[in-house]
Amino acid sequence: MVYNVLLTWDVEASMWVATSDDVPGLVLESNSYDALIEKVKFAIPELLELNNKDSSKTIKFISERFEEVA
Repeated sequence: MVYNVLLTWDVEASMWVATSDDVPGLVLESNSYDALIEKVKFAIPELLELNNKDSSKTIKFISERFEEVA
């Protein structure tokens, strides 16, 4: 199974936020995109075990970042 993880830039907090409808309880944040990906890769196996989900750990990262320009 492939677990979709959405990485969204929060302009107000100046942080990347990771959430997933496929992984209950996944909500992580970091000011670094790469650091957030590493946090997600560490957290997902633990969350899947806690939620008795399929142990397959393929992750699809989907990122969104919107910026206003003058």
